[in-house]
Amino acid sequence: MCHYNGKSNDTYLIACCKNYDLCNKDLVLKLRDKKGPVYIEIPWSAESGLSSWELALLIAGPICMVCLAVMFGLSMWGNGNRPRYRCPESPTDAPDQPILGAVSLRDMIDMTTSGSGSGLPLLVQRSIARQIQLVETIGKGRFGEVWRGRWRGENVAVKIFSSREERSWFREAEIYQTVMLRHDNILGFIAADNKDNGTWTQLWLITDYHENGSLFDFLNRCTVDVPGMIRMALSIATGLAHLHMEIVGTQGKPAIAHRDLKSKNILVKANGTCAIGDLGLAVRHDVATDTVDIPLNNRVGTKRYMAPEVLEETINMNHFDSFKRGDVYAFGLILWEIARRCNVGGIYDEYQLPFFDLVPSDPTIDEMRRVVCVDRQRPSIPNRWQACSTLHTMSKVMKECWYQNAAARLTALRIKKTLANLAASEILKL
Repeated sequence: MCHYNGKSNDTYLIACCKNYDLCNKDLVLKLRDKKGPVYIEIPWSAESGLSSWELALLIAGPICMVCLAVMFGLSMWGNGNRPRYRCPESPTDAPDQPILGAVSLRDMIDMTTSGSGSGLPLLVQRSIARQIQLVETIGKGRFGEVWRGRWRGENVAVKIFSSREERSWFREAEIYQTVMLRHDNILGFIAADNKDNGTWTQLWLITDYHENGSLFDFLNRCTVDVPGMIRMALSIATGLAHLHMEIVGTQGKPAIAHRDLKSKNILVKANGTCAIGDLGLAVRHDVATDTVDIPLNNRVGTKRYMAPEVLEETINMNHFDSFKRGDVYAFGLILWEIARRCNVGGIYDEYQLPFFDLVPSDPTIDEMRRVVCVDRQRPSIPNRWQACSTLHTMSKVMKECWYQNAAARLTALRIKKTLANLAASEILKL
């Protein structure tokens, strides 16, 4: 360390030492005693002084260093007191882990939509769609394919439309995002996105995944007991009643008719209840103008499940209740499919589609019209149903669903109440 001892005549006197810390404190005493170390004399002249820019640099440097240190300290303090968010990685072999830490897809939807059921924001939908890994094909149809996909540890169903079916894809995504549509017995919508790599376009619709598959698949594999039959029937009726119901209010929901209700468009959940899916042909009722919002596509539904008035083309397209009555007719046929597979005392029927014994596997409109409208035939009721009070009641409900006169058919809400009473009586029996 050095000690500046001042200026003497025309020279600077500087004494240095490095024996121990702060040793220059003793240099002054040694100088006074004239026993100090050898002094180095540096000639003094005006030229030996610092230039203006060197002086500025000498002053500004330490100030800048202090400012940087203060800013860095404030930054570290702010980060320490603010919650930090990390974007989770999405490896291809992602384990079964909850999405976003402890938040599942359902939790995310409930938080984001605030209970409105109108769907996730568009950017969130696209972000989810881009992170899905397709695992296996689980179904095919006229529109395209259905895959089981994975999104950060959760299974999802991915319905991939061909580019020819863009209207169906757009319509279904639009209907699913209707305000207040979300319901336990309506297939849960997650996201919609279009994938275009320049050579082909895929239209994705992402929904909840149910490993039991469609009601058609489930009934082909399994039978149901009496409580299971009622649980399935009641859940479908509840979903249909919600679909048909208009909810009035600022967050209201228009009445919606499905128009393609069948066992292949109903999913079986893990708890044995069902959820109605495939809303690509659905129509909405605009109560303000009393008009029906009919989609612009060429599909008209599934011929086997068409109501007589649809087959005869006598349906009033301007009257919304006409479409609801068509849904009720199809629901009656679905009840028949479920009831055939009801195992009572070890006795049940093999699975069959409605009118299996009257028309071919892929009937034409004319063939269905002849059977349903001209001959006025309906699926046959097995004799064994008369011996079981529950099956007997179910047979009465389905007959009231498929009346030739559409106005005489039950409403979805009436069916729901009847089946709820039937479920309550079954519980009392237990």
